[in-house]
Amino acid sequence: MIRINLLGLPRQKKGKRGAVAAVAEPGMPGEGPSALMFIVAGLIIGAGVLFYLYHDANSKAEQLAKETEIANRDGARLTTVKAKYEQEKTEADAFGKRVKVIDQLRADQSGPVKLLSTIGESVNNTDAVWLSQMTDKGTSLDIDGTALSTIAVANLITTLKHTDYFKTVEIKSAAQDPQSKEMTAFQFTLVCEKKPVKS
Repeated sequence: MIRINLLGLPRQKKGKRGAVAAVAEPGMPGEGPSALMFIVAGLIIGAGVLFYLYHDANSKAEQLAKETEIANRDGARLTTVKAKYEQEKTEADAFGKRVKVIDQLRADQSGPVKLLSTIGESVNNTDAVWLSQMTDKGTSLDIDGTALSTIAVANLITTLKHTDYFKTVEIKSAAQDPQSKEMTAFQFTLVCEKKPVKS
């Protein structure tokens, strides 16, 4: 009689006892995934995570490089603007100083002119008085002149005191002019102390 093994399982030999290699049938659970598969899967996942982290870090580095380039361009532009501002400010300060110097020179120039004008008006308003010399000593002014009388000299002193230029006006000397023979004349010297200049 012929037997056909349809299952494909090896037959046990009769008369022999011992372990028979077990063969897993289809659909039956086996030993499960091996350790090698876990290692390969771990390596793949690790490589994926590393690639993601590298790509993310590279994107951030590129973004930072762009922002740095923009900041450098803005910094260069601001440096140029600042240099131009400082140059214009320096020029404006120099111009302001020149204007102040010019104003001061005008004030210094107008002071003596006004003073001379005031003295001239004072002399013109006083009869019988002529000036021969004026000496500016800084804080005071010496006036030398000739008058036909001491009353004329006193009137000149009073007129000068009423101006806004002198703190005091005093007579330093007065004497009759020996060269004047036709009429009586007096030579005099006045010391006029100036008032402080108003700032």
